[in-house]
Amino acid sequence: MTAHEPSALPLRFGYGTNGLTDLRLDDALGLLADLGYDGVGLTLDHMHLDPLAPDLAARTRHVARRLDELGLGVTVETGARYVLDPRRKHGPSLLDPDPDDRARRVGLLVRAVRVAADLGAHAVHCFSGTVPDATDEDTAWKRLTDAFEPVLDAASEAGVPLAVEPEPGHLLATLADFHHLRHALGDPEPLGLTLDIGHCQCLEPLAPADCVREAAPWLRHVQIEDMRRGVHEHLPFGDGEIDFPPVLAALAATGYQGLTVVELPRHSHAGPRFAAHSLPYLRRAARLAAERTPGTPPVPAPGDPSATPEGSSTP
Repeated sequence: MTAHEPSALPLRFGYGTNGLTDLRLDDALGLLADLGYDGVGLTLDHMHLDPLAPDLAARTRHVARRLDELGLGVTVETGARYVLDPRRKHGPSLLDPDPDDRARRVGLLVRAVRVAADLGAHAVHCFSGTVPDATDEDTAWKRLTDAFEPVLDAASEAGVPLAVEPEPGHLLATLADFHHLRHALGDPEPLGLTLDIGHCQCLEPLAPADCVREAAPWLRHVQIEDMRRGVHEHLPFGDGEIDFPPVLAALAATGYQGLTVVELPRHSHAGPRFAAHSLPYLRRAARLAAERTPGTPPVPAPGDPSATPEGSSTP
């Protein structure tokens, strides 16, 4: 097993299981622990703790024991593409015209909250969905706020924050949209934010580091990958345009205590290689951030310096 290296900044890095879909969940968790990750972003899907299959409670207890044995933290993610509908990506959503379909998505999120509580997860991630054809925005926002109420009730009862993600192309696409939802719901305490650093680069008016600072009071979960301006494509580190040391410095300065999870859902074909590449890259970026931050003690470089935040080092 790879020893955990000292952290240059008080950040905890994880890797998303939606980028390891060709591995059994037990194997994926063992791989991440061996590589030195602090935790995992666990997407509930048919191959990884299927939320709709029988004996969910027993299977969840098994995963909880496995996480504990490996010393991994966890956040629960709900972005499985076809877990509810084999024909519609991310369908049904919280915005669907059919109330029964919306209720199916609400039911999945409530179940995810319960799984998260049983796993000791630090948050449950979710998103709005795209606006259906022939649906005006006011109607879409009304459906979204109504749908969130029972999920927030479940999150409050379970003591697990709900972390909604601004997603390019969705009704809730930006930080401004998150605040619109928050105000519409009366600023409920369980409602927090999933900040995807790549999405900030893709479409936010502020630089990613500034997005982190603006989002700090509501930050409950962080996803991270490289990306280019105006193109919603999750890229391995070094293949996009993001300058990561300032982002990590800003994130550390917020006091955020959750996981920062690598999000490469279209790279499962070589998931173990990308997982092995990503953590040294992030650690190198964190060391550079610490060196640029007054008062932060230097941290020795790891034994493998092959991945650096300057230029591409994609495996």
